[in-house]
Amino acid sequence: MKTVLITGANRGIGLEHARRYAERGAHVFATARRPEEADELGALAQRHPGKVEVLAYDAASAEAPEALRRRIGSEPIDLMFANAGAMGTRRQGFGDVDVEAVLELIRVNALAPLRLAEALADNVAKADRKVMAFQTSLMGSIADNGSGGAYAYRLSKAALNMVGKGVANDLRGRGIISVLLHPGWVRTRMGGPSGKISVEECVAGQQRLLDALTAEHSGRFFNYDGRELPW
Repeated sequence: MKTVLITGANRGIGLEHARRYAERGAHVFATARRPEEADELGALAQRHPGKVEVLAYDAASAEAPEALRRRIGSEPIDLMFANAGAMGTRRQGFGDVDVEAVLELIRVNALAPLRLAEALADNVAKADRKVMAFQTSLMGSIADNGSGGAYAYRLSKAALNMVGKGVANDLRGRGIISVLLHPGWVRTRMGGPSGKISVEECVAGQQRLLDALTAEHSGRFFNYDGRELPW
């Protein structure tokens, strides 16, 4: 990958992706909601001057994707990684669903990545690799849902899965590969300390998968280790 854009790169999985791609020699556009508070990302940019650019991006803002496109200009992007997302503040179980909170999570987790893909489609189409990756979750899988509950998060990630599949169909003629990625249960601030895998294991697996993608993988849903997952 010559040039990558990663949203939500201020911590956890996004930060580790930015670090590894920078070490591999890629030009990294790394976004954070509040760059001035993203100390680790700022330190990474200082270690890789001219290679890591820290940009502001708030997935909750409808104007953010277009603002980001204007900031990047016509630069080709080999990998657009829509990694930013939110869990919500409540579990939203049956009988305890807050409609407005659910809609806001869908806005952040599904509509924002769609708008980002729309804004940057020309940049990705100009690049050599032409990959769009969407960080989703197995909790968005209908086939895998054996426990119920967590309606807000599940709905938002199921919607994101539909976005990624739709983007694959809509942009296939431009040579763009669109994939949905489940990171696994990772030990991060979002995943908590009981996660089964480390950030490093997740990111290493995802980058191996992203490196190996071909057109036949487009529109499919993968675990961090390359295993295909059910919708």
